[in-house]
Amino acid sequence: MENSKEDYKIQSFDQDTQMLLKTALKDPSAVNLEKVCNIIVDQSLKDQVFSKEAGRMCYTIVQAEAKQNSGNVFRRNLLNRLQQEFKEREETRTRSLQEWVCFVTFFCNVFDYLKVNNTPMEALVHPVYDCLMRMAQPEALLNEEEVDCLVLQLHRIGEQLEKMNSQRMDELFFLLRDGFLLQEGLSSMARLLLLEILEFRAGGWLLSGTAQKYYYSEIAD
Repeated sequence: MENSKEDYKIQSFDQDTQMLLKTALKDPSAVNLEKVCNIIVDQSLKDQVFSKEAGRMCYTIVQAEAKQNSGNVFRRNLLNRLQQEFKEREETRTRSLQEWVCFVTFFCNVFDYLKVNNTPMEALVHPVYDCLMRMAQPEALLNEEEVDCLVLQLHRIGEQLEKMNSQRMDELFFLLRDGFLLQEGLSSMARLLLLEILEFRAGGWLLSGTAQKYYYSEIAD
């Protein structure tokens, strides 16, 4: 793991916090891991760029803690905090769409990185689905930010999620298909993103070269 990449992600913090996080990445038993966890989650809810990569940082700390054989304090704190944010997701969405999008991005990122025996964590599967299903509801599809987030997450973890529970993926895609076909007031970008993700899954979580050229030229325009 290149430190430069880790450093790059924590430059927005003050010097003391940067030192705390750098120590946590290398020597987690030397710091207060509950504090570290809260710093990472709080920043993820505010900063969309950070939320996309914070899962990697969490993974690094979990690995470092395992190497020290000092238990799984960080992971326990992280899961507790995620559970708390998950319970309050509807209030978060009502209060701030940006914070909600950041939360879902971070949550899916943690799901992607934190594995047990190379398998995603069972405890996260249904909550992650619940968040994505919320973004596929008719009124959510009218928010381009939510559609964009939903499609990005499905590109990243859709295939893993489907392996864990294909029935819920079918339910999610019924919503997306109905949204694409029946929803009034969708922006042309939201429509394009939905069509692209429908084709992406239909192609076995891959896009043909032709489809890729089409969608990316449309998005660029």
